[in-house]
Amino acid sequence: MSDSDPLKTLFRELLLAAGMIGLLILALYAHTGSMPPLVVVESSSMIHDIDGEVGSIDAGDLVLVHNQEFDTIVTFAEATDPDNSKYGYSQHGLGGDVIIYKKNGEAGTPIIHRAIMEVVPNEIITPDRSAPSNASDSERCPEGGTFDAESYDGEGVLGVCVLTWDVPGTDVRNVETVTVHFDGIQAGFYDCNRPVHANVETHLVVWQWQPRHAGILTLGDNNNCSVDQGSQAVNGSSGVHSASGTVGPIRASWLIGVGGGEIPWLGTVKLMVSGEGTPGTMYVPSSSFLILFTLVGGVLVLPMVLEPAVRRFMSKAPEFEQAMSEHKKKKPGRKILEDDSAGDGLNAPDYESE
Repeated sequence: MSDSDPLKTLFRELLLAAGMIGLLILALYAHTGSMPPLVVVESSSMIHDIDGEVGSIDAGDLVLVHNQEFDTIVTFAEATDPDNSKYGYSQHGLGGDVIIYKKNGEAGTPIIHRAIMEVVPNEIITPDRSAPSNASDSERCPEGGTFDAESYDGEGVLGVCVLTWDVPGTDVRNVETVTVHFDGIQAGFYDCNRPVHANVETHLVVWQWQPRHAGILTLGDNNNCSVDQGSQAVNGSSGVHSASGTVGPIRASWLIGVGGGEIPWLGTVKLMVSGEGTPGTMYVPSSSFLILFTLVGGVLVLPMVLEPAVRRFMSKAPEFEQAMSEHKKKKPGRKILEDDSAGDGLNAPDYESE
């Protein structure tokens, strides 16, 4: 098989392409610590502009997934608290981190939403550890409180009864039920972007919430204050659901990663070939299609435009002229050898096979 064989050339180019993709994936893994290092956004729950916006998360975007410790996540409440060390921190157009999590820790399509606030146990007591695994809160915690299977007691044993809660980034401390007004006074202002009517404010209000366990309350930026944890936390919220019911506060064991930088538009290609049971490209902004097709067209056309320009530039270089001159000198010798081999049967070198 010669160097000019099209199959050999194709194989070499495919191998080179696969190697480059592999190196890119390894580089992304080294940067994020997650595998896969990217997720494709399917829905419009995080958009800031219906026409799409670079810097916020639109359907069809690729988002880097960083493997990050749970206790390093910055919530909206912390990022908007002037007394907090994380004050002013923002990701994807708003204060706080965007996290990717499994709904109630179960299989299925993960959710990518913003961390709004965290409920942290304050006063805890030891539960009745003789209670069966399917026991109710009242059976596990006969002295009151909410049983949390993934929080540790003072001796480092899993499972506690939580009597009161704290909310970092707010003035809520040592309360049995959690009420937080994100009105710019008690906590940072969170605009719901919805009409005001009876019992519904312009800002986010968590009202007399009794958390099922410790964790993070989450919300899609475009969901008009309908939090993932449902109406038990915020009045009128539809919530996010899994097979076991409405999502609870996000636990560390449910966390997949923290959303990092975005690569806009390119995830639309995957959504185009998604199978049944997925939204496909339903929520992808129309501008994303235009930009994506422009990019693809540019990638196809650019080499055709650049190649003649590069050839003209190279032809003016002294090295190119010298190489052409040497090439011309070799041609007559080769022709004589070929004629000699045809005429008298001498063993002439086979230049094509070298």
